[in-house]
Amino acid sequence: MSSQPSTRPARITVIIVNYNSGDRLRRCLASLAAQTRPADEIIVVDNGSRDASHQAVREMQLSATLIDAGKNLGFAVANNRAATKASGDWLAFLNPDAYPLPDWLSEIEAAILKRPQYDAFGSLQIDANHPERLDGAGDVFHGSGTPYRGHFGWPVEAAPPDGECFSPCAAASVFRKTTFDALGGFEESFFCYCEDIDLGYRLRLSGGRALQLQNARVLHEGSGVTGRHSEFSIYHGHRNRIWTFIRNTPAPIFLLALPYHLCVNLYLLVQNTLNGRGGVFIRAMRDALAGAPQQWKARKNIQASRRASVASIFAAITWSPFALLRRRADLRAVKETTSEP
Repeated sequence: MSSQPSTRPARITVIIVNYNSGDRLRRCLASLAAQTRPADEIIVVDNGSRDASHQAVREMQLSATLIDAGKNLGFAVANNRAATKASGDWLAFLNPDAYPLPDWLSEIEAAILKRPQYDAFGSLQIDANHPERLDGAGDVFHGSGTPYRGHFGWPVEAAPPDGECFSPCAAASVFRKTTFDALGGFEESFFCYCEDIDLGYRLRLSGGRALQLQNARVLHEGSGVTGRHSEFSIYHGHRNRIWTFIRNTPAPIFLLALPYHLCVNLYLLVQNTLNGRGGVFIRAMRDALAGAPQQWKARKNIQASRRASVASIFAAITWSPFALLRRRADLRAVKETTSEP
């Protein structure tokens, strides 16, 4: 039987993981307070911040639950912990450096009610420091094993219409809670970075789908807390990129893409070395290989539970090198449901 649009309001829990976010968390919470459709629940997990940024949760006139983790658990663990406490049917993950426009939640709820065939939704991210530019329109998984944010750096006028994405970016994404729980949440060994593309990949392998929305918009600083080119970002981004490829890619595609993957890693080694970041990149590669047996073990369980065909996964992956170089988004046509007589 086909899925039908729902008339029952969606109950949405917004989850924010904070770590030394400074005034960004206050701005994020202020943006939530200005929503035309308020969140049903807000949970903030503070990962042992030393800058007192989490005090904004208590100081602002906004009903929110603060979970003090006591130490830096990482993005994945903290979000998973909050998800276990959430009462909403839908989990909206929001970075503290992401500032939703006033109709963000209303647009998300409208999509949830209209498109019950989708298990996850992504927001259009606009560069908070250069609002004429996009920060992302859905995560893309390239055949080289390289994920990227679609349309990164493109003009806002080029924002694509609603379309099915490989994965929504976790800076401002929404997942059905039952689906999130069934998938096991974010992969905790990643700590931070690429856990969203990994979750989106597992969603797709399970037969689920994600929809990128044009009008659910947030201003996003993009690694505003960790730094886009910091050693932390480079290390975790590249290590976890390799783990995502190992864990999720079905065997026929894995064998086909492996030479491509190795060539891209060699190119990135040269590029990072020339940019003075060779040491941290090599460390990321070393630790990715050291952790590969653990990820390969996880891979066996992931692939054993796969429901989607290899052909459908191959088709969902972006293979064009030009798309990768241009950071072009890859959104597919919305798959409509039809009413049964």
